[in-house]
Amino acid sequence: MLLNKRIPAYYILNKVKYDLVYVLIVSLSVLLITDMYKEMLPEMPLTIPAFIGTAISILLSFKLSQSYDRWWEARKVWGAIVNDSRSFVIQLQTLTAKGNDTVVKKIAFRQIAWCYSLGQSLRGLNATENLDEFISPEDIEEIQKHNNKPLALLQLHWKDIKELKEQNQLDLFSQIQLDDTLVRLCDAQGKSERIKTTVFPVTYRLFLHAIIYLFVITLAISLRVEGLFETPLLIAISSAFFLLEKSATHMQDPFENRPTDTAMTAITRTIEINIKQLLKETEIPKPLQPEKFYQL
Repeated sequence: MLLNKRIPAYYILNKVKYDLVYVLIVSLSVLLITDMYKEMLPEMPLTIPAFIGTAISILLSFKLSQSYDRWWEARKVWGAIVNDSRSFVIQLQTLTAKGNDTVVKKIAFRQIAWCYSLGQSLRGLNATENLDEFISPEDIEEIQKHNNKPLALLQLHWKDIKELKEQNQLDLFSQIQLDDTLVRLCDAQGKSERIKTTVFPVTYRLFLHAIIYLFVITLAISLRVEGLFETPLLIAISSAFFLLEKSATHMQDPFENRPTDTAMTAITRTIEINIKQLLKETEIPKPLQPEKFYQL
C-alpha cells in the first residue's frame, strides 16, 4: 500500500517508460511524414484531438473509479478479517470451559498462521512459508495435502471445535457462535479469492492505449510546429494519460505483491500482536515499519 510519503521519481517513470518510448517513436514518425507530405495533407483542426482527449478523460475516470472500488473492497475484506480474528480468540477464551488454555492457544496461533497463509496465497507465494512458528508439524503435514492451504487451516479449526463440543467443553450455543465467526472468515477468504481471480477486461486497456496513440497522432498533425518543441509536448501530455491508466491498472489488482497492494503482511502482523496480547504472551513482535514509500 502506498503511504503518504514522497514517491520517488524513478518509480513513476518506471511505470510508463515503455509507453513513452512508443510515444516518442510515433511522434517522430508523424513529424517525418507530415514534413515530407505537408502539402498533400489537409489541415487538421485542434478540435479533433481535443474531442479525443475528452473521450480519454471520461474512459480514464471510469476505469479509475472501478479500480478503486476493487482496491477498497479488498481493504474492507481484510478489515473484516482483523475484526473476526480478534472476536474468534475472545470467543474461544470466554465460551470454552476452564482448563482449555492449551487448546485455545493452539487454535489462536493457527488463526495467525491462517492470516499469513492467506496473504501469501493471494500473492502467489508459498502459502506455508514460516508457518512452523505458529502451528505444529502435524498441522503442516495435514495442510500440505490440500491445494488451498488457508482453507485447510480453517478445516482444522472446525475439527478442534467439534472435539471440544464432543468432550463437553463447549455448549451448543457457544459452538454456533464460533461456527458463525469461522463462516465469516471463510467468506472473507472467498471474497479475496474472487477479487484475485476476476480479471479486469483486458480489451478495455488495449482500446484505451489505442485511443491515446490516436490522440498523439492527431495532436502532432494539428500542431505542425518544430519537432524540438512538439515532441516533448506530446510526451508530457501523453505521460499524464498513461500514468493515470497505469495507476488504475495496478489498483484493480490489490493482491499482486506490488507497492499498490493491500498491506496484508502489515495487517497480519497487527492481528498477531493483538492475539498474542489477548493470550498474555511475553514475546510480542513490533508492528511492521515501512522501509520505503509503501508497505506490504
